[in-house]
Order: sequence, then C-alpha cells, then structure tokens
Amino acid sequence: MQIDPISAFKDNYIWALRNDRNVAVVDPGDARPVQEYLARKQLQLVAILATHHHADHVGGISALVAARSRGIPVYGPKGEPISTVTHRVAGGDRVAIPELDIEFDVLDIPGHTRAHIAYYGSKMVFCGDTLFACGCGRVFEGTPAQMYASLQKLANLPEATLAYCGHEYTLANIGFARNVEPGNAALAEREREDTLTRERKRPTLPTSIGRERATNPFLRCENAEVDRAAARRLGKAVTDPVEIFAAIRDWKNKY
Repeated sequence: MQIDPISAFKDNYIWALRNDRNVAVVDPGDARPVQEYLARKQLQLVAILATHHHADHVGGISALVAARSRGIPVYGPKGEPISTVTHRVAGGDRVAIPELDIEFDVLDIPGHTRAHIAYYGSKMVFCGDTLFACGCGRVFEGTPAQMYASLQKLANLPEATLAYCGHEYTLANIGFARNVEPGNAALAEREREDTLTRERKRPTLPTSIGRERATNPFLRCENAEVDRAAARRLGKAVTDPVEIFAAIRDWKNKY
C-alpha cells in the first residue's frame, strides 16, 4: 500500500491510502483535488476517514459521496457533529478497509476539538490536527489537560510510527521550537533538513514519533530546557507538565 499527500487549500494535506485499484482518503476538506487525483490515478474511492469536524477536514465529504454510484463508508468521531458520517467511532473501536487489507485502531485524542480521534495501524497514525510536525493544534474545545494527555498517548506509540498530520506547518513550528529549546542539537539538524525539503517543494510529512519525541517541545514538557522556558514565560517556577504545556501553548498562540 502507498500513502500519497493530496494538497488542499493553503497548507492542508488530504491523505490517500491506495493500492493499484482502490483508495481511502483521510480528512477530505475539499472534494476537487481528490476527484482530480482519482481521475489521474484511475482509482476507486472505497472509504473516507475523518478525524474531527472542522470544515477544512470534512467539507469535501458530501460531494465525494454524491459522485459515487454506490454508497461508501464514512468513518468519523462519534462525539462530533459531522452529518456525512455513516460509521461513528470512538476509542477502542476498529476500522477495517478490506479493499486495502488494512485495519486501524481508533484512539480518542480530544483537546483540539471535543472528540477528535486518530486512526492507528500498520505502523502509521493519522492524527489530524492534534499532533503536528514539531508542534500541536490549538486547544479550541478541550482543556490543556486533555490535549496534553492526547499528545502523551501519541508520544507513547512506537518510535518508528509514522505520523500523518493535517497541515504543512513544520518550518513555522520549528522556528517557534527553537525559541523554546535553543540548545537542542537534534532540533537544529531538523531545521536544516526540513528547510531543504521544502526548498525542493516536497512535504515534510510524514514525521515519526521518535523524531517528535526528540524535537517537539509539546512532547518535551519534562525536559529541563523546556521547563525553564515555561518558567520564564510565567515568571515563576513550574513543575506540573500540564501547566508547562499550557504555558508553551499560550506562547505559541501569540507567537
């Protein structure tokens, strides 16, 4: 099976999981680039997976379903208002796509939205807008404690797990991370590598959980340099990782 990025809007990625005949797409916020991809590759759409309800992730679902001569399953979070979902799922459920011979475990990762989910399987995780390369999503509907717990759940996946995020935010996120942890040599090397990747007009994604553990400040709230950065931001010493996360997230919001 191959994973292809389909670019949408300014910086979204719609992820296409395909073999020689069939394809499933994750978070199709726009139908047009997906339809063009299907025609170009001569593939049949067999499933749609949504991670959360924001329009730039689900806005293309209705048009994609309407264009099919037969119904296709649309998976999405049980606790969010997505009218186009046919199969509502939550943590502990499994999603099988037999045409691609693949199954995913559903993970609950709330924080960005109240019932955001991820799909994990075959050493891959499709994590929407919870985890970004060297960053994380804003806390819109949940709490910092929920978002921190969700990020820890993703961070505890095997290091080799490939994370397919919803946006190409990597270089901006690295710029912020360098302010938080300027002494991180792995982060400096990542900046060089990912800058070159973008100069070649290639996606910086997928990233890996191991790489995020080494360079993403939102997964490093127990690192001494990150802790000191949060303390400077708050003007007081902090030891609680959730409080450290909240301080770093608030800093990023205003960065």
